[in-house]
Amino acid sequence: MATAAAKRKPVFVKVDQLKPGTAGHTLVAKVLSSNTVLQKGRPGAAAAGPAARPTRIAECLIGDETGCILFTARNEQVDLLKPESTVIIRNAKIDMFKGSMRLAVDKWGRIEVTEPASFNVKEDNNLSLVEYELVNVAEE
Repeated sequence: MATAAAKRKPVFVKVDQLKPGTAGHTLVAKVLSSNTVLQKGRPGAAAAGPAARPTRIAECLIGDETGCILFTARNEQVDLLKPESTVIIRNAKIDMFKGSMRLAVDKWGRIEVTEPASFNVKEDNNLSLVEYELVNVAEE
């Protein structure tokens, strides 16, 4: 059957290939740390309607053998991005936060926990520590 071959195979990228303003990234990464930055609402409030659902946001440092980047995890994503786990992140995009890059997955993307990766994360190349400035190049 040729139906399986018709499915487009995603192209996996490495962390050091991520650039500001890009999207559609699929990558395998290890989670180094997770830090909850926002927790709103209270558990059990879901019965009051979707607007009352608790909101959780965590900044997770993830990476591969080329570098690392902060991933902004929202709600259920926080439970998947536990330190020490390896994840496949599909259709991720780069958000800019205070001039630095963050990786994020919206409703069009997916996060899956997978087999532990064999690589060691290159922690001394943190892309989220690079500050980008909007520069207008003046013609001489």
